[in-house]
Amino acid sequence: MLVFIPRIIITVAFTASAFLMSAKAADVTPSTLSPSTDETPVFTLHSDNKRWSVSREEIEQSSLHEVSLQHFEGPQGDFAGVWLDDFLKAEGIDDAATLRFVAHDDYTTFITPDDREAKRYMLATRLDGDSLNRDEFGPTMLIIPADADAVETGTVSMTTWVWSIKDIYVQ
Repeated sequence: MLVFIPRIIITVAFTASAFLMSAKAADVTPSTLSPSTDETPVFTLHSDNKRWSVSREEIEQSSLHEVSLQHFEGPQGDFAGVWLDDFLKAEGIDDAATLRFVAHDDYTTFITPDDREAKRYMLATRLDGDSLNRDEFGPTMLIIPADADAVETGTVSMTTWVWSIKDIYVQ
């Protein structure tokens, strides 16, 4: 019996390290893409009894970043967008606000200040350099690059990933 203990320990250690490697974060890098000049509204931002349309041009005024990942719903490639917190700051949204994201299919998810402090969220606007459209889960998606592999393997919840965003409510 004692002879098998080292083998069991090695097996457990190997399995744990393989699991941890499969749940690594996707690497985010600054993008070389030029910011969009498309002024077409892509979603509506709601705050304090006001609402305004936001275009891809406005979103991409913040620094663009890219991440290569497999989205759990199918799209795969280089996603480009801006950090959500940078976008919120550019729009004058308070850091203490809870955000409600609503998709075109009425899926809703909430992102709290604590959520945003724990992980960086990306507001993706492009896939492989091209603007996301409704057929590709666009025109915008909320993704969490640090969770990409873990979501794919099912070890982290996918409920805060939202695509085809039509409204963001500031609460």
